[in-house]
Amino acid sequence: MVVTTTALDYDEHVHCTFASRYVRDPLPKFKMPEHSIPKEAAYQIINDELMLDGNPRLNLASFVTTWMEPECDKLIMASINKNYVDMDEYPVTTELQNRCVNMIAHLFNAPVGDDETAIGVGTVGSSEAIMLAGLAMKRKWQKKRQSEGKPYDKPNIVTGANVQVCWEKFARYFEVELKEVKLKEGYYVMDPVKAVEMVDENTICVAAILGSTLNGEFEDVKLLNELLTKKNKETGWDTPIHVDAASGGFIAPFLYPHLQWDFRLPLVKSINVSGHKYGLVYAGVGWVIWRSKEELPEELIFHINYLGSDQPTFTLNFSKGSSQIIAQYYQFIRLGLEGYKNIIQNCMANARALREEIEQTGRFNILSKEDGVPLVAFSLKDSSRYTVFDISEELRRFGWIVPAYTMPPDAEHVAVLRVVIREDFSRSLAERLAGDIEKVVMHLDAKPSRGTIKAAHMTAAVDGGARGGEGSEKRVKKSVEQTQREITTHWKRLVDGRRTGAC
Repeated sequence: MVVTTTALDYDEHVHCTFASRYVRDPLPKFKMPEHSIPKEAAYQIINDELMLDGNPRLNLASFVTTWMEPECDKLIMASINKNYVDMDEYPVTTELQNRCVNMIAHLFNAPVGDDETAIGVGTVGSSEAIMLAGLAMKRKWQKKRQSEGKPYDKPNIVTGANVQVCWEKFARYFEVELKEVKLKEGYYVMDPVKAVEMVDENTICVAAILGSTLNGEFEDVKLLNELLTKKNKETGWDTPIHVDAASGGFIAPFLYPHLQWDFRLPLVKSINVSGHKYGLVYAGVGWVIWRSKEELPEELIFHINYLGSDQPTFTLNFSKGSSQIIAQYYQFIRLGLEGYKNIIQNCMANARALREEIEQTGRFNILSKEDGVPLVAFSLKDSSRYTVFDISEELRRFGWIVPAYTMPPDAEHVAVLRVVIREDFSRSLAERLAGDIEKVVMHLDAKPSRGTIKAAHMTAAVDGGARGGEGSEKRVKKSVEQTQREITTHWKRLVDGRRTGAC
């Protein structure tokens, strides 16, 4: 759902230049038109409006895949009319989903034998996957509390303040208290020690993030498992761990195979991962895998038969397309372990190259880690003249979409820019972006700061007041112009100095 408003729309009709070859009357924007129009006109009208959207390839805010091979595009179009939920009608598609679930389970070291079937499901994305995993843990906790004759009406979940908003949605929608471990400057992921201290008998799970949205860093799931195991033994509880591997689930197995974060750790009961991030599929697919059948309460699974045979289903929505599931299977068999490793290694190499370029400017602090998700998060060393939000806005002039944001509590005073490196972000694009960032910084350096302009106005106002106010507006303008000239002169010297190696 998107909350919209029409307050800023100057005209309630859509006008199109080229579509006027077919349609002369404007179309209403917010009501269905009375009459049909030619298909060519409908296409042209929509195509013209979409021209104002940003270029997905230059959207460096998003982790979501923006390019796939043409062969996969063909498979997607060929299956775009299949409703996945109709498993009896599309048994091969169902089989491909089951194969994907098993491949991911083995990738995450689930205790599944070669002749056993893994427990998991394809979802619309990691948000739905997290909802399902959270519901399973909540229901299992409730059943245990009921069997012990204890209250089960105040469940909570422990996370870091760096979690994605879908965790807040889960907590609010399904009435679970969200207990967040606050961050601090220089440490932007959940502290396992503090997280375990917050665990109590009502905690349904601790959620660890493998690839923080803020800076790409992996949380220490192994240490969390050790500390939580010790607390469980002391208290008699059996608080589990869920790993939100939305971004890192298709990175860690290929780059850091010895890193223990997955089902090799006994308390990790479920893992979600986004197929449409580094799973390399277009938006619309995620996965949730459970350690074993015992971790998914049977009463959450619905069985239907009105589409044919008995069909078990555990999803928040009913109907969904088959295309992304088929695309995921294509990527798995097309790339294999070797292909995924090569692509992720290339992304990391491009991230390192961009990181080095940004560091060489001397203007930024790098907040992302070299081990983690291939992204570069950086903050200004000096924000007295302009902010990262100014830089983000200026970069749009070059076509780049680079997000600027503040960190969560208690590090909200830190403001950050973040560049996500995807498969289609080449080394040449990284070099061009670094060059454009430097251009923007120099441009902002040459502009008078807000403080300078304010001081010039105040000086001129005082001077004008001393002279009875005569000509004060001209003096303000002259003072600002003089300040701008001085800054521009200084900036030119700085640029010349850089060319001669003096800077």
